[in-house]
Amino acid sequence: MLGPLLVAVVARELSPVLIGIVVIVRSGSAMATELGIMKIGGQVHALEEQGISPFLYLVMPRVLAAAVSAFCLTIVFILVALASGYLFEATVGNGSRDLLLFADRVSSAVRPKDVLAILSKSILPALFAGASCCIGGLGVGESLTDVPQATQRALVRSIVGLVVISTVVSFLTYLR
Repeated sequence: MLGPLLVAVVARELSPVLIGIVVIVRSGSAMATELGIMKIGGQVHALEEQGISPFLYLVMPRVLAAAVSAFCLTIVFILVALASGYLFEATVGNGSRDLLLFADRVSSAVRPKDVLAILSKSILPALFAGASCCIGGLGVGESLTDVPQATQRALVRSIVGLVVISTVVSFLTYLR
């Protein structure tokens, strides 16, 4: 029973949300702060004057990196959680200590909709958070004191987006 439980709780629900929060707090705040300081320092204006699009040069790489890193971290989190679940079952539980049996139970519990949900719940919020934090950073005023406020607004927007996207994807996953 541990395999299906790990897939349902850890892989489908817990890991994308926890990793999303980590990526938002760690990388989102760095993106918003860095871009805000660059805008105040005039580097964004200098790029525009050189004919380089700040969107393509500054925003797109950060947004794509947030999505790729969130996906990779989610996969690593799931694998570590499954390995921990196996070790827990093997040492404490009354179940079989056979690794292949555990792997079979976990793999039989994974459905295509689970894979799609994990992909959606890890990549979409990261794309939204990356874009939101970059927009927040580029939207600062002329004062350096605007940067922390813009960063805070971007992080709150990103966390709300994470919760909304995760809820909608879960609802659509369970609906079918």
